Amino acid sequence: MFPLGSVLFPHTPLALRIFEERYLMMLGRLLEDDDPQFGVVLIERGSEAGGGDERFTIGTMARITNVMAGEKDIHLIAVGGSRVEVSEWHDDEPYPTASVRELPTLVWDDALTPLRTEAERIVRRVLSRAAEFSDVQWDPNIEISDDPLESCWQLAAIAPLGQLDQFTLLRATTTGGLLRELIDLTLAAEPLLTTTAQSDEFDEALENLLDGSADTGEDAQDDGEPGDDPRPPS
Repeated sequence: MFPLGSVLFPHTPLALRIFEERYLMMLGRLLEDDDPQFGVVLIERGSEAGGGDERFTIGTMARITNVMAGEKDIHLIAVGGSRVEVSEWHDDEPYPTASVRELPTLVWDDALTPLRTEAERIVRRVLSRAAEFSDVQWDPNIEISDDPLESCWQLAAIAPLGQLDQFTLLRATTTGGLLRELIDLTLAAEPLLTTTAQSDEFDEALENLLDGSADTGEDAQDDGEPGDDPRPPS
């Protein structure tokens, strides 16, 4: 198992730089298999390095597709596969392991096509707007799978959402529920992702106001007795 500070969705890529000795050992053992896979779960509390973290129990299996060795680390590319639920965590020595059960695969229904189309429109629009104000992880014009079910998970992955919101999507029990939740969460996040310009204007106005107050304060100090403080008590 590989606890991370991010959510991995089915049918989406994962790039990892591995440098901790325990995970280098895990990778070495995995690469002995014909189909090397490991589980990825979101860290609930703690950090990725060093251990001692608390983890959510819903995650995704990652299939290793490419490995590149560096001088002191290894870079790998994996792709999200089936979703799993941890039924029991084992000893973290030498690296995290767990017993898991595979969660049911979501089912696609062609009747969901208009909803999927609407979800894609909203995700790409909000992602494009968010890119105007800050760096975003995914290009708003990134290509996604032609397979309708795979594309639903990929839309969830590229949506500009926080990790807890993405974890909510990962737990979806139906494809329709996934799409509706994706639309709702993305629309709810839009105002927060597009307020930087307004915040900058507010900060500038506040700075001008404070500068003006400082000038007034200097005049009042000159008119007062030595040692008087014209500012109100805090």
